[in-house]
Amino acid sequence: DTARRQQYTFITAKVVNNSVNHRSNYITLNRGALQGVKPEMGVITSFGVVGIVKQVSPHYCTVISLLHKDTRISAMIKANGFFGSLVWDGDDPAVATLNEIDKTVPVHKGDTIITTTYSKIFPEGVLLGTVIEDKTKPGSSFHEIRVKLSTRFDNLNYVYIVDNLLKNEQQELEAGNKQDDK
Repeated sequence: DTARRQQYTFITAKVVNNSVNHRSNYITLNRGALQGVKPEMGVITSFGVVGIVKQVSPHYCTVISLLHKDTRISAMIKANGFFGSLVWDGDDPAVATLNEIDKTVPVHKGDTIITTTYSKIFPEGVLLGTVIEDKTKPGSSFHEIRVKLSTRFDNLNYVYIVDNLLKNEQQELEAGNKQDDK
């Protein structure tokens, strides 16, 4: 019965290297290909999102941290379901910015920000943080929402590597839609 099929599995890992003070931060974990780790798997803690697996060796993997200039996480405001992209601006390792939320959408200090169902990497509903302020510029069509991250990147010890068992099926199906664009 496919309605009851498990979609995600989790591999525990220990953080063996981590940076938080660069524009491009990486994390090294003590799990690799021999334990089933592959590139583009998500990494989380019980507190929230950590990053995405980039490279894998037999016993280790490196992770592009959420604190990386090129990381974009599909995120939504839990209270109303509106979604955008969470990005780190390179300053404070405890704060990121939620962009692409229409200015007409109500946003309140303390709103919870979580992952969306649009990600093939993370399960929906993984905590990202809470709204601390809205820095929307006059004349802008979109909010610029500052989010206090729920994960303490300067204190990472153990994490979970997320394997979406249905990712390939979804990618293959969606690739068929791209043929229409040609």
